[in-house]
Amino acid sequence: MSEAETLKDGPAILIAAAAGRALAAAARRAGYRPLVADLFDDEDTRALCVANCLVGDPQTGFDGEALIAALNALADGCAPIGIVYGAGFEDRVELLDELAERWTLFGNRPETVRRAKNPAALAQLCRSLGVPHPDISLTPPANAEGWLVKSVGAAGGSHVAPAGALRAQGEDIYFQRVAPGEPVSILGLGDGAGMMALGASRQWAAPTGDEPFRFGGCARPAALPPDVETRLNDAASSLSVELGLSGLNSFDFLLDGDAFVLIEINPRPGATLDIFEDRHGLIFAAHIDASLGRLPALPLEFPRAAAAGIAYARRRIAAMPALDWPEWAADRQKPKSALGLNDPLCTIKANAADPSRARELVKERTASILDGIDHIETEATS
Repeated sequence: MSEAETLKDGPAILIAAAAGRALAAAARRAGYRPLVADLFDDEDTRALCVANCLVGDPQTGFDGEALIAALNALADGCAPIGIVYGAGFEDRVELLDELAERWTLFGNRPETVRRAKNPAALAQLCRSLGVPHPDISLTPPANAEGWLVKSVGAAGGSHVAPAGALRAQGEDIYFQRVAPGEPVSILGLGDGAGMMALGASRQWAAPTGDEPFRFGGCARPAALPPDVETRLNDAASSLSVELGLSGLNSFDFLLDGDAFVLIEINPRPGATLDIFEDRHGLIFAAHIDASLGRLPALPLEFPRAAAAGIAYARRRIAAMPALDWPEWAADRQKPKSALGLNDPLCTIKANAADPSRARELVKERTASILDGIDHIETEATS
């Protein structure tokens, strides 16, 4: 079936996420017709969708009334089978309640998200299951050294800072003791009663002075010792079963030698979706099926190593130039878009024989994109 035929004939599905492009691409590969509401309205998101809508902005996130209105408009005449959500709701779970009242929700139920993203509840669950987890505090520690402050329900690492850093007045925060180790994530597919581990990936940060833990990218496979990966999978599975997680979820750990601690759970498809493009394009359909209580009969196949990273703007860009984007660039800015210093400019993707080479390609391609934009801007002002 051609891409045009798939877009015309497949079942329609609503997608709501801070950035909807990766979910839209996965939906298209699985034969669905995506209808996307997100906070970026990127060029390639538009191309992937039957229709899409820009709702809100990345600084403030989704507004419930505007989001519901946009989704109603997108759904009109398309008979979507339901809605898949990504990042952007963990700090406003009441919006998931509203979505669940209107459409079939593929993914975790709102009450499950609340429990997974409640720092005290997660810490207690980890204790009961014997899953190592850093100490947390809901009040500022007497000595801030060795502690981090985090926003409840936030994503991406930009909200994480050393304890004592200034926070917005009234922000819902908690404190987590610093733990040693390198970031490793397990992607799991849950059916509410069990979990299929899809693979482990490594993450890296792209720090700035204000955001020392800002997300930089991820690469797969993690190339872990088999016994370590088994222990991480077992920890993720026990949490998934106890929480009753459905669909795609990721479990973020810090790995120090063969010791690990769970940092958090992301109870929805996340940033690693770009590096888990399976051979047959089934991962999006697997998310929907698992949400309905059906896990795949056979494991999904991920044949090559993959990496993806965020290219952040090196400087303020008053008007984004029109680019002939390479195929490995995603989340593409629209021409004339305005960007601030350190704003996300695009996502860079790479496949290779091993994860180290895939990550090297991401680094090389990121420099190529940013250098190219610098050159265009220099020529325009000369």
